[in-house]
Parts: sequence; C-alpha cells; structure tokens
Amino acid sequence: MSKINIEDILNVILDKKIVAPTIIIVCAVVLYLILKKILKRLLNLKLKNVRVNTRKQKTSISLIENILKYFIALVALVMILDVYGIDTKSLIASLGVISLVAGLALQDFLKDIIAGISILFEDQYAVGDVVTIGGFKGTVSYLGIKSTRITAYTGEVLIIANRNIDKVINHTLENSTCLLDFSVSYTADLDKVREILNIACDKINNSEELNIKSPAKICGVESLSDSSVDFRIVFGCKYSNKYDYERYIREMVKKLFDENNIEIPFNQVVVHNGE
Repeated sequence: MSKINIEDILNVILDKKIVAPTIIIVCAVVLYLILKKILKRLLNLKLKNVRVNTRKQKTSISLIENILKYFIALVALVMILDVYGIDTKSLIASLGVISLVAGLALQDFLKDIIAGISILFEDQYAVGDVVTIGGFKGTVSYLGIKSTRITAYTGEVLIIANRNIDKVINHTLENSTCLLDFSVSYTADLDKVREILNIACDKINNSEELNIKSPAKICGVESLSDSSVDFRIVFGCKYSNKYDYERYIREMVKKLFDENNIEIPFNQVVVHNGE
C-alpha cells in the first residue's frame, strides 16, 4: 500500500505539467536577476557621463527594469500555457492584433516616450540648460519622458511633446565665448586705448567676482565704423554668467575711459554741399 502511495507521489512530482512550469518559472526568475544586475551596471556606467540627478537616474533604471521584467514574465507565461496544451500561436496572434490596434491608438504617446528616453541617454539637454527649440529660447525647467518645459527669461513657458523635438541648440554644453566691442573716436590715441583695455583685461582675469573659463585678451581693432574705431575683447565663461559679465565689464571699461579722457563718440554725419 505504501509502495503504491510513493509511486503515485513520484508520478505527481515528476508530472510534466508540474515540473515544466516550475523549471520555467525558476529559469525566468534567475534570468531576470542576472540581466537586471548586468543592466544596472551598464546603466550606472553610462549615466556617470550624463548630467542627470539621482532621482531621474533611479527612475530611468526602474523603467527599463520593469520593461525587462514584464517581457520575461510574458515569455514565461506563453511557455507555461504551451505546456498545458493551450494554443499559444492563436493567443499570440490575437495579442498581436490587439497590440497593433493599441499601438495605432497610442502611437504618439509611444513616440513621446521613446524620444524622451533618447533625449535622456544621449544627454541632449538637462534641467537647467539654456536651449533654443523651434525658435523659442529659454531654460529647461522640466524634462519628462513625455514632454519638455522651457521657461523664457521673460516668463513665457513652452510645453512641447518630446516627439516634436528634432533640432536643439544647447547653449550650455560648452563654455560660451564673450565678444565685447568698445568704440573710441578717430582722434583717440590707439596705443593709449590698447593700454587701458589691457588694464581692463588684467582686472577681468584677476577678479574674484568673475568665474571666467578662458583669459580675457584684446583682439585688436575689429572694425572702422562710420563714427568710431572699434576694439574687441574676448574671454570665455559659462553661458549662464555671460550677460551679467558683459554688463559688468562694459561699466568697468566706461569708467576707465572716463578716468583717462578717452572719448566714446556719438554718431557723426559729414554733409557735402556738392560744390
């Protein structure tokens, strides 16, 4: 009697409909854990070079892990149903039709998500960057998987779907070059003007208030305008500081010109009477 019971138990345990699903589930879990570990290491390595905050980094990793988990679970489920004799081919075909209909209905939404992930991992821009998209210039105030928000310095906010972003000018990826032109009259002593501008460059380079990225230097005479001789100073800085620094330096040079009696001319028009 006991022998029969042991055989029955062994038959139940070794039944294909019990063993196969168990093996499939165990293999699916192990595969998910291995791929999750590999993926996490790769993403952490990739995101070290991408300017994203910790919350956005965790969100990105979690999103991809969930996609991987559901994909493996779906494959395992189809394999288990096949073990029980269910026609998985018809089921997959039905799911394919449903997925096609859903995909057509949600194609814009899916395009937004794909574009958002691409923007994030290609590091096209990040929150805080100054960008120009479609002629609209401003600071990125929000970067989501579906949309991007840009705030202009005058307060206007552009909300644009990620799928519609095809060209981006990022003004803050690299250091910005400041070009400042200073006009003096044709009667001014050019050597003296150059000397004063050299003093201005020294002040810029040694200033603790200015965080410049490349030293200020004089390019020389940039142009001979109708009423003035134009000198140019060039230096590098962060784009976010550019306009504040330009205003500060213009004021400083104006004071140096006044102290040294260097005239900044008004527009002049010479009229000939034709004789």
